[in-house]
Amino acid sequence: MNLHHVEAVMGTTVSIDILDSSDQSLVDELVAWFHHVDDEFSPYKEASPISRIGRGELAPTDAAVSDDIRAVLQRCGELAEETNGVFDVWSLPSPNGTRFNPCGYVKGWSVERAAALLRSHDVVDFCINAGGDVALGGRSHSGDRWRVGIRHPDDPMAVALVLHGTGPLAVATSGTYERGAHIVDPRDGAPVTEPASATVVGPDLADADAYATTVYVMGVDGLNWLAQHTGYSGCVITRDGRLITTEAFNAYRAA
Repeated sequence: MNLHHVEAVMGTTVSIDILDSSDQSLVDELVAWFHHVDDEFSPYKEASPISRIGRGELAPTDAAVSDDIRAVLQRCGELAEETNGVFDVWSLPSPNGTRFNPCGYVKGWSVERAAALLRSHDVVDFCINAGGDVALGGRSHSGDRWRVGIRHPDDPMAVALVLHGTGPLAVATSGTYERGAHIVDPRDGAPVTEPASATVVGPDLADADAYATTVYVMGVDGLNWLAQHTGYSGCVITRDGRLITTEAFNAYRAA
């Protein structure tokens, strides 16, 4: 009794595994949700509300702006303050030519919402993986803890470390090995190439995704910042191959 589906959407590949249900309508609902998010939030689509907001054609307070967009913009504003401008979606280059790009929050947020949708249908055991941003529920096929491999920064065929845990659990990684130096420090507009990658584990993928980007921009010092956030822990892999972690992160490392 399980379902597996892979969907190309939001500029990435979303993998859906549902272990304790055979109701195909659940998969259909998740796929429809991710395509809805793509239509609403994609900066690659000229007519999306996000592109229109970035160009100044639509104000965030406009009645035509959805509650989802309002909620995302509110949290992004809070994150800009929380990170002292390290995570600021209003100061990032966007594919649509503007300086407004909330993608660093939206992907994790959309997967977390999808996970909540599954839980609302009494689904316990599941895994949703959107390009390395992972939301886990319950346990894996074997009834054991889920295992999540973190890709080696220098070798796409190798794993740098393996994490394990039971859901609800979120794992998010930021780095340059998929899309090159695409992460920008909004404080000075410069591309960030150090460290090699940053991974954050926590209860909510929306924040874990944003925190992983923040730690990546801050570098190793970002781990001290992360350690102040209850329930979240992480690691940094440096360019010379060192693995530096917060103390709590080691509980998730598999042998």
